[in-house]
Amino acid sequence: LWLDSNSIDFLGQLLVAAVLGCALAAPLNNDTITKFLTNQDTDGTYAYDVQQASGIQFQEEGQSGHYARGSYSYISPEGLPVQVIYTADENGFHPQSDLLPTPPPIPEAILRSIQYIQEHPTPEELADRAV
Repeated sequence: LWLDSNSIDFLGQLLVAAVLGCALAAPLNNDTITKFLTNQDTDGTYAYDVQQASGIQFQEEGQSGHYARGSYSYISPEGLPVQVIYTADENGFHPQSDLLPTPPPIPEAILRSIQYIQEHPTPEELADRAV
């Protein structure tokens, strides 16, 4: 997947809007902002850090259209802490969290098939290796 700088910038803005939208859609509970820091430089670098009394936090830094890295955290309705750490660059959006789903393990038969294929290359693969 190839993303140009406009797409990366748009994804960053979309993420901020989504997080803010979720925060605004939450029931009104008189939550107050306890920390609000922001910086935007002329070279396109930026950073922000926002925290609320309820425990909602989000921060990000990056260079507009090139990359971003940040995190957000909150307490779920079940009372569990949720934290997502992410990067975004020309290769896409890369979130990391214990709560994100993970793929199932690769079946043993598939692993054996892959090993067999690696151990028994075709004549074309052997010719490519010789180059």
